[in-house]
Amino acid sequence: MKKIMILVLSVCISGCSSFTRAQTYEQAKGKVTIDGKAYSMIIGEFEWVDENSEARKLNPININDLADQFKTVEVGKGDKLTIDIEQNPSSVIVDQWNEEGELQAIELNGNEIPIPIKSGLYIYEVTAGWNEGKISYVFDISIQ
Repeated sequence: MKKIMILVLSVCISGCSSFTRAQTYEQAKGKVTIDGKAYSMIIGEFEWVDENSEARKLNPININDLADQFKTVEVGKGDKLTIDIEQNPSSVIVDQWNEEGELQAIELNGNEIPIPIKSGLYIYEVTAGWNEGKISYVFDISIQ
């Protein structure tokens, strides 16, 4: 009886640990680099499904609340702004909101985003897509 209990216990322990490993999911990190300095973007919504895991966070999130979690970066009109996302996404879409709340789709040139010419605060949402899912990132800048 003691041998059976040890066997059952060892099967449960090994089964539980592999279940935990299979449920582990780490989102691809995204950085925005401005004038040579990198900043980690805030992760908003995500959805990911592969053979080892499934993870979702699709609750509607206020873009302003996410931007508040990012330390606004002061940007000059001549600075360079680039986006770098781990795991080589197959698509990247960038949306920009200005202080008046107007939304504009931004076209990437490689992984570079043009800096607006008008001074003010701008919030960006970057949506990266892979075969397994998508992740949205948020950051904001202030132009002098």
